[in-house]
Amino acid sequence: MDLLLDTHMALWFMDGSSLIPRRAIEEISDVRNTVFVSDVSAWEIAIKHAKRPDVMPKSAEEFSRRCRVTGFAQLPLDLDAIFAYENLDCSAAAGVHRGPFDRMLIAQAKSVNMLLVTHDQKLALYHEPHVAMY
Repeated sequence: MDLLLDTHMALWFMDGSSLIPRRAIEEISDVRNTVFVSDVSAWEIAIKHAKRPDVMPKSAEEFSRRCRVTGFAQLPLDLDAIFAYENLDCSAAAGVHRGPFDRMLIAQAKSVNMLLVTHDQKLALYHEPHVAMY
């Protein structure tokens, strides 16, 4: 199975954080699965690091390097994902979730038929079968 990690899951896995659920660790570590991280996550980290390096101490470059070392495949952002973003049903999440990076990751997972691995319960509001809650 192809898995797309959301930004937190990728960071937590690489850091060996206790915040990552055991089931997610098992799925990410399963050699039968191909694990991807998106350019969107690097973009999110770059913005957050530039704005608040005390909160996001890793740079996008460091994140990308660590992803390669960990063995995560890179998923570039393409037009199909951008078009899928435009077609996301955001009505159920309106007023509760506004994260453009999360929405882009959902759209990207949908456009390439991957499972987005996330801890963010709010993403279930999008009712997308491509979102796996852990």
